[in-house]
Amino acid sequence: MPYDSQNIFAKILRGEIPCVKVFEDARTLAFMDVMPEADGHVLVVPREDAETILDLSPEGVAAMMATTQKVAKAVDRALSPDGILLKQYNRPAAGQSVFHVHFHIVPRWEDVPLAPHGKVMVEAAKLEPTAAKIRRAL
Repeated sequence: MPYDSQNIFAKILRGEIPCVKVFEDARTLAFMDVMPEADGHVLVVPREDAETILDLSPEGVAAMMATTQKVAKAVDRALSPDGILLKQYNRPAAGQSVFHVHFHIVPRWEDVPLAPHGKVMVEAAKLEPTAAKIRRAL
């Protein structure tokens, strides 16, 4: 199946839909998930058009992983969670719902359950204070 350039992450990358940015460089963008499973849930996307990690170029994978690690370290410094969960889905059977490859960085605290993903949308204004903490930690 060809890449759908009208998916929400492609629109975010083109600036057609706003996001709460945490980090960006020439190859990647990291922004707050508007349907977070935990406070500080960040998404990392490559600027390359790729539906899954299997479609992404080796250079794109390297850039996405470098940004994922960089931002995960900042989340760890900024929020002091008990753990960091990294998730990456490929195709619907694996749970992928947005068809632009991406990593989830989800801070975890003991005895705090994850919110159900994709169920409750949070306004950007409520995400900004946590995003600011993460940006300062970069």
